[in-house]
Amino acid sequence: MQSTVKKYFEVSGISLHRGEPVEIVVRPAEQNTGITFVRTDVVGKNPTIKALYNFVSGTSLCTRISNNDGVSVQTIEHLMAAFAGTGVHNAVVEIDGPELPIMDGSAKGFVKKILEAGKKTLCAPLQGYKVTENVIVRRDKAWARLSPAADLSIDFKIDYSDTIIGKQTLALSMKNGTFVRELCDSRTFCRENEISLLRDKGLAKGGTLGNAVVVGANSVQNKEGLRRVDECVRHKMLDAMGDLSLAGAPIIAAYSSNCGGHALTNQLLRQAFLKPNVLQLREIDPSQVIQLPGFGLKKSDLCNLV
Repeated sequence: MQSTVKKYFEVSGISLHRGEPVEIVVRPAEQNTGITFVRTDVVGKNPTIKALYNFVSGTSLCTRISNNDGVSVQTIEHLMAAFAGTGVHNAVVEIDGPELPIMDGSAKGFVKKILEAGKKTLCAPLQGYKVTENVIVRRDKAWARLSPAADLSIDFKIDYSDTIIGKQTLALSMKNGTFVRELCDSRTFCRENEISLLRDKGLAKGGTLGNAVVVGANSVQNKEGLRRVDECVRHKMLDAMGDLSLAGAPIIAAYSSNCGGHALTNQLLRQAFLKPNVLQLREIDPSQVIQLPGFGLKKSDLCNLV
């Protein structure tokens, strides 16, 4: 069955790229409505934007979606990952600006709010996209692929050999709360030498060591260090979870990527939807539902998110 949040909750903070205060209110939504963003600060234009792959209008450093009136909201990937990872299929996100708060650079704060609010089961059966054949997109050495599988898994490789990160590889099945336990607290990161370039472009105005990991050739600037040795590849997997959710329904497939990111994942979805019958929308039977991300999560799982 489909799910929505049981009650509304609020989250506020500073946006990463604009450096402005922003507040969101997440409200329950009706069945079959998916995830919808509403810009409460917009007047005279359509303030509603559907969280779907074909509404993506930008993928540089974050994911941005826009409607036909040019109204947009960006840095949605962490909240979208939190929805997907906790099994929330319908919600209305009211936001008073064009960018979501960055929080601590991960999805942990959003996950905690969702688990505290709880989920409500809706009457409509849950549908998902079954991948029937391999789909792959490439850009130079980077690539991303969807392959047929019994449940969602993510396999990611990154290569930052010019930094202390080096090469990292991780593969995880996303069933039974794996996202909450293994990925949701992994923070966004950047190289030391990228900071001045971002600032020159008017970006990362709200970036601090409190909401991003900054890495150099031989060290991590953050005094507390990394939350996990492979936190960086885990964050890339977190982003992929959020970007894949823009399919509009759970994807049942093996997702793998080498040095990919927001752009390649969106390109992969667009390519998959272009090819006839590659993504087959089916009602998910009970035996498959228990394999989906977010199934069986409880409030007690909050103890892992302190």
